[in-house]
Amino acid sequence: MKGWYKLYITRNYAEASIIKGMLEENNIEVVIMNKLDSSYLNFGDIELYVPAHLKDIAKQLLDKALLN
Repeated sequence: MKGWYKLYITRNYAEASIIKGMLEENNIEVVIMNKLDSSYLNFGDIELYVPAHLKDIAKQLLDKALLN
């Protein structure tokens, strides 16, 4: 995904959705790429991508949210 930065990886879709919502509240576009295997949830990840030019702001927001 050219022009996008992989901000976060998880295996928990609820966690990915919460982070996406927090970033969107701060006017940062987020794309969730679900690479989890549909049969075996042990394989694959859920990746969150943000525009590359907003990666520093998104990192700061994510770090602040994860500390709380």
